[in-house]
Amino acid sequence: MITPRTEAELADAIASAAMPLRVIGGGTRSVVPMSNAAVLSVSGLSGITLYEPGSLTLVAQAGTPLAQIEAALAAEGQRLAFEPMDHRGLLGTTGTPTIGGVVAANVSGPRRIQVGAARDFLLGVRFVDGAGRVLKNGGRVMKNVTGYDLVKLMAGSRGRLGVLSEVAFKVLPLPEVSVTLVLQGLDDAAAVRAMSQALASPFEVSGAAHWPGQGTFLRIEGFAGSVAYRAAQLREMLGGEIEESAQRWTEIRDVTPFHAADGDIWRVSVKPSDAPSIVAGAGAEAVLYDWGGGLIWLRMAPGTDLRARTAAYQGHATLVRANADTMAQLPLEQPEPAALAALSSGIRAKFDPRGIFATETDPLRAVAS
Repeated sequence: MITPRTEAELADAIASAAMPLRVIGGGTRSVVPMSNAAVLSVSGLSGITLYEPGSLTLVAQAGTPLAQIEAALAAEGQRLAFEPMDHRGLLGTTGTPTIGGVVAANVSGPRRIQVGAARDFLLGVRFVDGAGRVLKNGGRVMKNVTGYDLVKLMAGSRGRLGVLSEVAFKVLPLPEVSVTLVLQGLDDAAAVRAMSQALASPFEVSGAAHWPGQGTFLRIEGFAGSVAYRAAQLREMLGGEIEESAQRWTEIRDVTPFHAADGDIWRVSVKPSDAPSIVAGAGAEAVLYDWGGGLIWLRMAPGTDLRARTAAYQGHATLVRANADTMAQLPLEQPEPAALAALSSGIRAKFDPRGIFATETDPLRAVAS
């Protein structure tokens, strides 16, 4: 394993690589073995390099453990508002989630419906591209990258364009109070209607999830007086009971109901109004709705091609967990339309001209001569 300790060492390792590189942070989302690639770990690039609570700004090296960042923020009454998920329970992995992995996968939790995703809080990046060049924020003045918003481009790029060395975030204060309105007895269609009604209300709902058999959950956060008023108004509109369990949202964020269960796990992003019909036609063994129905987690029988069952709907279906045979047969990510695939390939060629970065979705790429 290659483990650089500085950005300069990272650049040297990439520039001198003679075979594909499999980039990892804390190893929490590694699901596809790649025997043809050398492992490059950014865990040696660790530490908070700048934190200014007064300006709500934090800068950290990419290999910094997420727990370290969250602890530093909590000590100042602040947080990463986009609520990044912990994948370890769902994927059965170990390791330590890192802030670079969060950015690379654009990992975002239930609060995304209100405040946005990880990329919406990302202020700047430093990374090394496939030629071993160090780029910062909008990049150097280079003809082949001018005009790209590299900050947004790197968020969710999953290591296809370069290896992050440092990231900068906007952070937000912790809420004074957080409560959840719990609605019982709703079927999927009624739950999506209730969540949509709540999200369209003026009561600033920061989480809207439906867990069949457990209930429909609507979260309200903020100053105590405001939360009390908004929760009472929402309860008057929809009924239900109010609870104060933060653990409920950790379970929803991390898809805890699926942790110990057998089967393939799919993550589907769709219009909330389509969600009940998609679930009805999917034949899932279990389901969890988040983002007001815009995000569906489905547990399917092993080997099921969910995309074939939901082809009539627009959206994205990602295969998150399955056995090796299924992953070899089905694309992990939603296949792109031809025009978008061509655009993606062109951008990737600019940043990784040698094809040095192997990923879970195309692990057999070879280094160009």
